[in-house]
Amino acid sequence: MKFYSSSKLLHGALVLALLGAAPACKKLDLDPTDTIDPDKAFRNVADLNLGLLGAYAVLDNSLLLSAVTVADEVTLPIENTVSNNDAFRWQYNATSSSVTGAWASLYQAIDRANRVLAAVDKVASPAATDQNLKNQYQGELLALRAYAHFELLRGYAADYAPAALGVPYMKESKISSPARDTFEQNIRDIKADLAQAKTLIPASFTDNTRIRLVAVAAMQARVALYEKNWADAITYSSEVITALPLATRAQFPGIWTDANSSEVAWKLKRVTGDSRLGDSFFRQSGGIVLYAPALKLLNAFDKTNDVRYPAYIKFDPTRTGTKSQYLVNKYIGGTASAPGLVDVKLFRTGEMYLIRAEAQAESGNLTAAAADLNALRAARLSGYTAQSFADKAALVAAIYTERFKELAFEGQRFFDLKRRNLPVERLAADAANASGAVLLPPTQAQYHFPIPFVELQVNPNMVQNPGY
Repeated sequence: MKFYSSSKLLHGALVLALLGAAPACKKLDLDPTDTIDPDKAFRNVADLNLGLLGAYAVLDNSLLLSAVTVADEVTLPIENTVSNNDAFRWQYNATSSSVTGAWASLYQAIDRANRVLAAVDKVASPAATDQNLKNQYQGELLALRAYAHFELLRGYAADYAPAALGVPYMKESKISSPARDTFEQNIRDIKADLAQAKTLIPASFTDNTRIRLVAVAAMQARVALYEKNWADAITYSSEVITALPLATRAQFPGIWTDANSSEVAWKLKRVTGDSRLGDSFFRQSGGIVLYAPALKLLNAFDKTNDVRYPAYIKFDPTRTGTKSQYLVNKYIGGTASAPGLVDVKLFRTGEMYLIRAEAQAESGNLTAAAADLNALRAARLSGYTAQSFADKAALVAAIYTERFKELAFEGQRFFDLKRRNLPVERLAADAANASGAVLLPPTQAQYHFPIPFVELQVNPNMVQNPGY
């Protein structure tokens, strides 16, 4: 049995059930039989690594899927008669797994990380190499904890404002009834974990399927963007840009088939049997297209010169009738025997150029901002000529359009709109099969994901987002 609640109050629910079933019991002092005693589980440094890998293993990227579905970058084809489409239609509520599933998986990762963190100091380091590994694992765990909390904050905060309700920040594994921290407090805790992680992870550690130093810097840059801390956003994005140059146009398509790892700071490793993306979402193994690229997104691309277009989108003229001829190609790589089995890229240098461009623009340095935007475009479009922009508003709008294209299907678009309090606006053609779901304004409840109903049931200190 696994317990996914942020407060671990499902343990409490189990206790209540046991009390009801056995009223003669005076006390419950038995050790749980569904967990391993930490003193026995973590006996050496190698065991710490196994625990860390267990925390990585439950990062399922379900928030990405939720965010893509509710944004304006995909459309619901007529052929999709098999999936739950309440997210695309903006008809979800606190019981809808389509938007609440990430809450469980991210808090599960956090709980696993906290269990290992609690054991780090208790494990002996007989050799200097063991101590170095302990430091590295502790750094990875802290960064993973920060990442998971930040994903929760992006999805479930009542707003991206300092005093707005955020999420409970869990620093240890325990049974409790935490209230929601503010957005500002969440940001402070996330930044503290990342700062400490950066002192522990060695520069010599370069595995991009785990959290290395450049990935921590990428996290810091993204957090600073949401905090509107423009100076930090420039500093940390520059750190990534220096360490990881942009992919060339020749290299870029190979990122999405795992032929190379150019400009990838961190990616989730996928193995046989892992259905976190690919056929499990945008397409189904039976050939059904569940979600197709939106016409709005297709129209944004230079289809002839932009290397991103064929890497992200596939046109299949053999699919006729009610079948969508456009398909998401971004996660459909792998091999003939395992189609769609590609690693999920979480942080890339392309995003860092756009973070720095936005931060430079907001800081008043329009020249530097335009230079970053033009540099990214030049790397993606053949024959590109650098452009100038009349003012800050025009430049920021161009940066957002570029984010729409560069980060398509990566779970960023919905949160980008929320950062600027902009509505989700779909073309009528993209919502033709969605009961008229064309406009999602910031005033509508579904503009922010709901806290799961089960969390409200078991935690008396938990409150729902407005409107639900």
